[in-house]
Amino acid sequence: MSKKFAKKAIRSGDTITCYDVDRIPHECAVSDLIFRPSIYGLLIRDGKILLLPQWDGYDFPGGGLDVHETIEEALVREFWEETGFTVRPKQLINCQSALFYSKVHRKPFNAILMHYTVTRVSGELSTDNLEPYEKNFSKLSEWVDLDTIDTVKFINDADSTSIIRKALATLKSAE
Repeated sequence: MSKKFAKKAIRSGDTITCYDVDRIPHECAVSDLIFRPSIYGLLIRDGKILLLPQWDGYDFPGGGLDVHETIEEALVREFWEETGFTVRPKQLINCQSALFYSKVHRKPFNAILMHYTVTRVSGELSTDNLEPYEKNFSKLSEWVDLDTIDTVKFINDADSTSIIRKALATLKSAE
């Protein structure tokens, strides 16, 4: 095993630090972690990106995969629930892991975050399809000017501005 990967193995009795949306640390038992593959879409058009206002910041539309879904099915469902838009997944542009603590569920998660570029097929912006609990912290999605993206507060564990730049480069090369 290389030295790069020769860290001490984490055992089920150990604890790990997970952070919530306010970047507050939570010491969590490893055995309490919930595995959560998650999928998010980046819809970019006319110099703007569609973002979901949550709490006091923004996130990409998306969420967790249900056990019976493919990645693409989950992305289409989550995007529709959170925005009202039906989309078509185009290209995977980012995949990473994140340990986070959900204040809503009061549980720690080990998430796999996948980000895709998407194209809009149909629909109108709406919050009608949000889960009831999501209406406590989510608002109607907004088109945010890409020129201001460096000033946007993101409430996720990803390097969102880098992901947006990668999406823009991917879209430009596809033209």
